[in-house]
Amino acid sequence: MAKRGGFPGGGVPGNMANLMKQAQRMQRQMEEGQKELETKEFVAKTGGGAVEVAVNGKKELLRLVLAEEIVDPEDIETLQDAIVAAVNEAIRQADEASNELMGKMTGGLGGMPF
Repeated sequence: MAKRGGFPGGGVPGNMANLMKQAQRMQRQMEEGQKELETKEFVAKTGGGAVEVAVNGKKELLRLVLAEEIVDPEDIETLQDAIVAAVNEAIRQADEASNELMGKMTGGLGGMPF
C-alpha cells in the first residue's frame, strides 16, 4: 500500500512553523499599525492658509476651517477649488502614510519562498 503524502509524524516542518509564526507576528503588527494610522490626523492648507482641512487615516474629513477672506460670494469657485485641493492633499498624505506602513511591514517578503 502506498504511503500518502505529508511530513513524517504528521507535523509541520520546522521552517514552515517558523514561517507561520512570522506571518502571524507580521499580521499583528499590521493590525496595530493600521489602528494607529486610523487615529492619526493629516492636515493640509491651501489658498495661502485660508483653507485648512484635516482627515484621519480612514480618510474621513474631521475638520474644515475657512478664513474670512476666502469667503467671497462673488467668487464661490475659488473657495470650492481651494477646499477640493486641500481635501485631496490631506487624503494623499494619509495614503502615503498607509503605503509607508505597508512597505515597512512587507519589506522583508522579497526573500520569502513563494
